Amino acid sequence: MNWLKKLPNSRRAASGLEWTLWRKLPLIAAVGTLLPLLVLGLVYLFNDPAAGAAQARWEQMVGYMVLGAILFHWSMVVTVAFGCVVVMIMKGPGYVADGLWVSHTDRPRDGMESVEEAASRRPPTEATRRD
Repeated sequence: MNWLKKLPNSRRAASGLEWTLWRKLPLIAAVGTLLPLLVLGLVYLFNDPAAGAAQARWEQMVGYMVLGAILFHWSMVVTVAFGCVVVMIMKGPGYVADGLWVSHTDRPRDGMESVEEAASRRPPTEATRRD
């Protein structure tokens, strides 16, 4: 079953920033994950193990902030990746799925179309097309 058919005279648009970003996203994701983890590692490296409860609370708070920064960064990377995919699809060749006729293309209608009017304009289906 061919759901989408390419339009015969459509052409692709030139690629732009979306492919540049798409190729750099793994590096951006890795750097954005490693930098906060490096900060967390430095906090634990220079920690005094004999410190009190206040120091432990501060370390735990830094851990939560690092986790929040990493999750925020990942969500931004996924959002940018989704935008890149959308732009890539939109710049691709044109497709047509279903040619639906709209009754009021030339002049707006004042009221709603009746069921009979809509049924008379509907293309015949396989069940009604029995020859």
